[in-house]
Amino acid sequence: MLEVIIISSIKVLTVVIVVLTCCAYSTLLERKLVAYMQHRLGPIYAGPWGLLQPIADAIKLMFKEDLVPDRVERTLYTLAPILSFVPSLLVFAVVPFSSDFTLFGYDVTGVISDLNIGVLWVFMITGFGVYGVVLAGWSSGSKWSLLGGIRSSAQMISYELSYGLSIVGVILLANTLSMTEIVGQQDSIFSWYIFRQPLGFILFFTCAVAETNRAPFDMAEAESELVGGYHTEYSSMRFASFFVGEYANMLAASAVAATLFLGGWQGPLLPPIVWMMLKVFFGMFIFIWLRGTLPRFRYDQLMNFGWKVLFPLALLNTMVTGLIVMLTNGTN
Repeated sequence: MLEVIIISSIKVLTVVIVVLTCCAYSTLLERKLVAYMQHRLGPIYAGPWGLLQPIADAIKLMFKEDLVPDRVERTLYTLAPILSFVPSLLVFAVVPFSSDFTLFGYDVTGVISDLNIGVLWVFMITGFGVYGVVLAGWSSGSKWSLLGGIRSSAQMISYELSYGLSIVGVILLANTLSMTEIVGQQDSIFSWYIFRQPLGFILFFTCAVAETNRAPFDMAEAESELVGGYHTEYSSMRFASFFVGEYANMLAASAVAATLFLGGWQGPLLPPIVWMMLKVFFGMFIFIWLRGTLPRFRYDQLMNFGWKVLFPLALLNTMVTGLIVMLTNGTN
């Protein structure tokens, strides 16, 4: 029993450290890639090739003064950054990063917790992210923050429906809600669900961009209109928590996409963990690529796109997949 607790603790600590490190260096990756797309250099002064820039940013934010406006609702104001950041970490509890392996003579699974309802866990946890944004906007005592929080809640709730429907096709084909079993069924490249659910993958990633409040769907911030949006009144490490939470949500969405559609850790020649990291990097690249190339939607365009385009397509994909599965099972 003690060995199980120790191994589980090691896995949890490792995942937390890796995710936080990846969040820090995702900021550098984004600044470098966007700079390349815009024919700029990006960070170059803090360390060789700017590799120490994330560390410099972290130190700067730690030593900045934590200003708290007089009109805030202090309890919720303090709780909001936590609610925005922690759920993204909890998603990784059910994401399988590797095949089973041996550690100190003990058989270890490549996932922290192999829940048989892992997919439901992911979407239940990601749904909590909206509370951090809404509470941050309301508790700040600022009309600009409040507007950002309200717009964000409408956006995230609207896209949540299509977000969930986008993976129903995978669940129907896999006939399971376990993330580990879904990866196990994608044991060859051509059995990856992206080839059987291409529309589902496109819908999933489009909704993931909106759920994480990333460009071109970053209406929760909309700096030109809301002076920063829901986190306008936050500074120092409270602001950093929102900032890290955004990148943690991007990593979580990329990891879930890799698991459900790209075979997870499955792949030839390279070690399983390397395949998983490459696929997560691919998802992060798409997030950054979209930000560097597409202009921001107007709010009416954003809502129309969610309800009049993505939602009908998600329903169509679900109905067609269900019909195919029913006919196939009937034939068998």
